[in-house]
Amino acid sequence: MPLVKFRQFGDRPAPQPIKITVPGWAGTKVSRADGNHEQPWHCIPFSESARYGLELVYPYDTELRVTTKDDRVHLEADWGEPPESMAVWPPFRTFGDDYYSYQLSLDLDVPPGFAVRTEPHPRYFTDPTYSTPLAVPALIRSEWWPMIFFCIFRAPPPGVTHVFRKSEPFMAFIILPVDPHLTLEPMDTETAAQREMRSRRLAASRDKLAEGTRWTSDTHTIFDGTYRNLARAARGKTKDSGSDE
Repeated sequence: MPLVKFRQFGDRPAPQPIKITVPGWAGTKVSRADGNHEQPWHCIPFSESARYGLELVYPYDTELRVTTKDDRVHLEADWGEPPESMAVWPPFRTFGDDYYSYQLSLDLDVPPGFAVRTEPHPRYFTDPTYSTPLAVPALIRSEWWPMIFFCIFRAPPPGVTHVFRKSEPFMAFIILPVDPHLTLEPMDTETAAQREMRSRRLAASRDKLAEGTRWTSDTHTIFDGTYRNLARAARGKTKDSGSDE
């Protein structure tokens, strides 16, 4: 795993691995059982993706409310006098009519070959109130860019208010290879046939693989733990082989 180093200015929490909070933005603490409502944390692909990065939490006592009025972004907060540790105040500024910026006062240093990508925090996708800020993705090549980061956010649509509250996570970072180096091509016949055979075997064995895990939510959606059980088995196999070192 790459080593990520950071420096920051001002009295604020350091970046931290993303925390799945239950009860909280990842849902309520209800079991996977008939009649219960499905929760974001129930979904293994989502929860594993959510844990993949780092998060920042809002450090200020002052609540910031962001709206769009007359086709322009509005920032509403009583910032008061600037702290001695802050050279830029207030830390949020409008950025054109449809965006706004935040001075993070943060620098992340990643190893050669890696970059930092800003992301919306996973709670943006689970928030029933639509009040979670929407960070705009950006790739920062911090190996040769030692500057203090700022972040751009998309303004909410009319009628929606984005809210920044103290100690709530508001954006995420993931560390990834600086260049994708992807080659896309159709599967060859042999590979496609092998995967098709594997998928058929999986479908034929699904009842056994999901035994004891199938349930129907209060929205009449049927779930089972096939993927969850296979993911657990794969992690155990990787750990036993020592290939995660």
